Amino acid sequence: MKSFCTGGPKLRKWYGAPDLLPKDGGAEGEEDESSDIEEPRDAVLVTNGESEIGQMVILSLILKRARIKALVKDKRSTGEAFGTYVECMVGNIRDKSFTRKTLRGVRAVICPTDDGFFSDQIDLKGVEHIVLLSQLSVYRNSGGLQAIMNSKLRKLAERDENVVLASGIPSTIIRSASLETTPGGEKGFNFTEGIAAKGKISREDAATICVEALDAIPQTTLIFEVANGDENVTDWKTWFAERMAKG
Repeated sequence: MKSFCTGGPKLRKWYGAPDLLPKDGGAEGEEDESSDIEEPRDAVLVTNGESEIGQMVILSLILKRARIKALVKDKRSTGEAFGTYVECMVGNIRDKSFTRKTLRGVRAVICPTDDGFFSDQIDLKGVEHIVLLSQLSVYRNSGGLQAIMNSKLRKLAERDENVVLASGIPSTIIRSASLETTPGGEKGFNFTEGIAAKGKISREDAATICVEALDAIPQTTLIFEVANGDENVTDWKTWFAERMAKG
């Protein structure tokens, strides 16, 4: 993850942000006195912000000048990578007070990994759009020892999809092929049904799709599969509009 460790200083230089760690209320576990104050819903929450693809999503959002919140375990390392561009949230997502604080001011949630963020207990009231990157097709297609190793991840992916579908919130579920650590932008895409179970896709390309999906809010739920392939997409806004029109 060396490339992301230098991302913060570079971005601060580009946009003139101060070379400071995020100010998000002090020490971990400290109660935010303004927890009941309403905020404009203009933030994007990235779950599992310390994962490789999570950091790719964050970087893309920074370049789009979005207001970002990120669920992380180590506030300092994320702060050193991205500075004041990210409000780091550290805590237990099963704690209702922490979840309420985390989702305050959030208009959209990007979940780039099958991390079990969504549960029946989580209160998503006010969230306008959920973007879920799901590896469920990959887990279902695995066999033998790999299937055993993926059993927990499969259960988390199934629960995430079920909760999102039942939430009633406009949602985009991207069922991606197996993720690879390869450069993005070098290949096209394949959106054929069934491709997620057998194809592969760059993490960077998958992160790009998650961010491009943000402003393409479906009326209910948009679900599609994707892997790297030969189809070139030069205008994601148009692509999403055409996809939603197909129903």
